[in-house]
Amino acid sequence: MVKLRLKRCGRKQRVVYRIVAIDVRSRREGRDLRKVGFYDPINNQTSLNIPAILYFLEKGAQPTGTVYNIFKKAGVFTEFRLN
Repeated sequence: MVKLRLKRCGRKQRVVYRIVAIDVRSRREGRDLRKVGFYDPINNQTSLNIPAILYFLEKGAQPTGTVYNIFKKAGVFTEFRLN
């Protein structure tokens, strides 16, 4: 099963996350299938690759709770329902 979840990057006290499609059995910093976005909680910036996200959602990938909230704020699910 594939999940859309956060992968921690950055340095100490300056955390940045990548939003990745990854196998459920992989660890947090494990090998991802594809990078689909970027999230900076300190500056509250988000960059998303919407076509890639919609592709994985159509294939049955499940977002984690935090990623779901990021997608909801960005309006990804309205585009997902329209397709």
